[in-house]
Amino acid sequence: MKLENKSFFKLTLPIFLEMFLLMLMGNIDIFMLSRYSEDAVVAASIANQYIQFSIVMFGFISSGAAVIVAQYLGASKIEEARNVSGLAIYLGTAFGVIISIVFFLFRTQLLNLMELNEIELYYSEIFLRLVGGFIFLQAALSTVNAILRSYGRTKDTLKITLFMNTLSAIGNAIFIFGLFGAPILGIFGVAITTNISRAIALILALFLLFKQVGNPFVKIKNSKSYIKKILKIGIPAAGENLSYTAYQMFFTMLITAMATVEMHARVYTRTLNVFMFLATFAIAQGGQIIIGRLMGEKKYDEIYKKCYEYLKMALIGSLITSIIFFLLSNILLGIFTQDEEVLALGRNIFALFILLEIGRAFNLILIGSLRATGDVQFPVLVGIFHMWGVGALIGFVLAVVFNMGVIGIVIATALEELFRGVIMFFRWKSKKWIKKGLV
Repeated sequence: MKLENKSFFKLTLPIFLEMFLLMLMGNIDIFMLSRYSEDAVVAASIANQYIQFSIVMFGFISSGAAVIVAQYLGASKIEEARNVSGLAIYLGTAFGVIISIVFFLFRTQLLNLMELNEIELYYSEIFLRLVGGFIFLQAALSTVNAILRSYGRTKDTLKITLFMNTLSAIGNAIFIFGLFGAPILGIFGVAITTNISRAIALILALFLLFKQVGNPFVKIKNSKSYIKKILKIGIPAAGENLSYTAYQMFFTMLITAMATVEMHARVYTRTLNVFMFLATFAIAQGGQIIIGRLMGEKKYDEIYKKCYEYLKMALIGSLITSIIFFLLSNILLGIFTQDEEVLALGRNIFALFILLEIGRAFNLILIGSLRATGDVQFPVLVGIFHMWGVGALIGFVLAVVFNMGVIGIVIATALEELFRGVIMFFRWKSKKWIKKGLV
């Protein structure tokens, strides 16, 4: 399918809605759990950081495959695109199974790295054992959805996500509140419905993939060559995301040793913060699909201009969204808590998020565009250095040495995003990415 006839808005809107639904349902889960137990909310949030960490780890398969498939489609190499799709699903699922085994066997050791109380540890172990132990379902689903998006089927992935989240929300409500005479299972019920909804979504996604590209699991020729290309894009891209996730977990470990107010403020503001960059994320994802196609067609001048168009859109959207969230911070945080100290601290955090989101817009758009062209090593090296050499160092000094707590951490992450965004801007301007094409 030629994307030239498909507007950027029509491509990115389903991505935005899909991510919005994912985040909304995640927040609904937290809201439901907060009515069951605040300890369960904190426990699920802590365990979920390991889950997100794992998703980043096997995301190197889906991100690498998505770029390669887009470039092959742009070069009209349909069979090669299908072969990469099938191979990526095999690899993603296999790696997901390995991570599932690690979570199931070593959940206690992983959670002991966090300073949790006895109740939080109990709930966290349940969640990590059940959701983490079946994370291979999400590994396969993420890979299939990434491939469908590369084919321009963003509406299909939206429908799958809508169905999955609706099913999950209904199941959670039943088992958290004991509707229809069901037993009240709390976090145990959330874990069960999460796995069931993911399994059904995976079946639907595979059906749509077969319908779109035919059977991607036929005998694959030149598999070593495809694996090399997937890893060339995927490993550096995952390295950057992996570093970012570890970087955030480092800050969480600092905060868990602080006052409960600090911990709750971070959990609730981070829960809401994901909504602030949804539009930027959607623009970056849509732009990556189009730039990948154009890279396959070798339309370099058009690629260069489009990236700046996407960046302008993202900056305007980020600024407007972050200001609105700051003005409505008390109302939004009031969904989760009525603690005056948490509300006051959360409002200050939202003020700092305005700067954070400006920097994030630069990085999501520019790094996504560089990745789509095949230029992945430079952003990773800069990203890892900046996260730990700038963000983590400044964050530790402000949060611990100067006793600024979560405020110091947010200041550090905002500065890191801004500084790194400037470097990515000049990397794109240099046009060194032109020589990075893979097909």
